[in-house]
Amino acid sequence: MVEKTLTITNKSGLHARPAALLVKEAGRHTCQVTLRKGDKEVDAKSILGVMSLAVAAGDAVTIRTDGPDEAEALAAVVQLLESGLGE
Repeated sequence: MVEKTLTITNKSGLHARPAALLVKEAGRHTCQVTLRKGDKEVDAKSILGVMSLAVAAGDAVTIRTDGPDEAEALAAVVQLLESGLGE
C-alpha cells in the first residue's frame, strides 16, 4: 500500500468533469484506489463516491493505492491531480 497527500489546485475543485477524469484514470488500474478528505474515504473508481467528498480548491486529499500496480496507479493519479485536471 502506498499513499500521498496533496492539495487540490484546480480552481473548481473536483466537480463533475474533473471527478470523471479522476475516476477514469483510477479505473485503468487493477489495484484498489481510494481518495480521502478529512475522515471520509471513498473508492476513487466511483463517480458518486468522489463527488460525495465535495472537494474544493485548496482542500487536502490523500490518494491511497493497494494492489499489484499500486505504484504506477499512485503516480498516474497524482500526476493527473497536480496537472489541474484540465483546467
